[in-house]
Amino acid sequence: MKKWIFILLISIIQISAYAQLAKRARDYKLKIGVMPTGKLNGITDVEGVKVGHITLNIGDTVHTGVTAILPHGDNIFQEKVPAAIFAANGFGKLTGTTQIIELGNIETPIILTNTLSVAAGIEGLLDYTLNYKGNESIKSVNAVVGETNDSYLNDIRGRHVTKQHVLEAIESAHSGQVEEGNVGAGTGTVCFGYKGGIGTSSRKLPKNLGGYTVGVLVQSNFGGVLQIDGVPIGAELGKFSFSNQLLNNVDGSCMVVIATDAPLDSRNLERLAKRAFLGLGKTGGIASNGSGDYMIAFSTAKDLRTPHTSKTTMLKNSTLHNDETSPLFMAAIEATEEAIINSLFAAKTMTGITGNKVNALPLDQVLPLLKKFNRIINEQ
Repeated sequence: MKKWIFILLISIIQISAYAQLAKRARDYKLKIGVMPTGKLNGITDVEGVKVGHITLNIGDTVHTGVTAILPHGDNIFQEKVPAAIFAANGFGKLTGTTQIIELGNIETPIILTNTLSVAAGIEGLLDYTLNYKGNESIKSVNAVVGETNDSYLNDIRGRHVTKQHVLEAIESAHSGQVEEGNVGAGTGTVCFGYKGGIGTSSRKLPKNLGGYTVGVLVQSNFGGVLQIDGVPIGAELGKFSFSNQLLNNVDGSCMVVIATDAPLDSRNLERLAKRAFLGLGKTGGIASNGSGDYMIAFSTAKDLRTPHTSKTTMLKNSTLHNDETSPLFMAAIEATEEAIINSLFAAKTMTGITGNKVNALPLDQVLPLLKKFNRIINEQ
């Protein structure tokens, strides 16, 4: 009973938050790319995918949290989904990668948090999976936990994220609109020297290209020279990595989660993940030495789920032909680019530990530049 009361309270809080959602890029008539978005323009446009956030804001010291992405609402351990990993730059901590590479699937929700809370993420996933009905006899779990370092704004050494927060993020995960900006794992992040956060976007292929959906969620916390739909914002505003040798904001990390309902096996999911990195590059990210830039891609196609136990020795799965993957690649590029931009548009100015302050993207300066370069028609 207590569990359901908690979930109800979380839902009420989320509904209230969604009523005050920050504006996104398309709210300003900024249309990134040429492909149509899904209905929500988010990762949850991929049927079955759920997202949950737990946000921790305590004074000016603690600004961190947890974001949980569930590939489907069933027992993920018993119904594993095909998946792949691409490490564009490996200065980071993403657990479970070798087993995903070896076996080509994911068997837990995906957890995003801060660098020093990866262990809490693992503990939460272990409790969730071991206690899930039907998993009473399992003795091994490949927990998938990724991170970015939010220590500029957050008391990261305090390790304020607990396994209970991880469980709460999983239990509160839902379909529908995804909250963006200073929430969950994006609460204390910094991107291109501005406040970063959680962002999401999607693309829906027309029927003659398969009708598939590609959805992306990012935890943006990296640097470079910001570009928005090709407009050199960082250069125009004079704020970019190495522009001031005393303020090197280039290092950080970016977690990118790509979901699709297209029937892709792990090999083609890895190819899809690689294209998402091109989307990050289009925003001006440079994958610096100290940046952990990871792409996790999975397919929700039910016919491709791998049962933990099977009565047969053979799996008969139909996967998409290589020649049909290019539209999906383009969708991943566009959705990743827009998800990162949405994370910036939605984020708010934050003051953190030791008085460190990170300003939100200055829309009063950015919007005129986008209009100048004919990227938006009206400023609304």
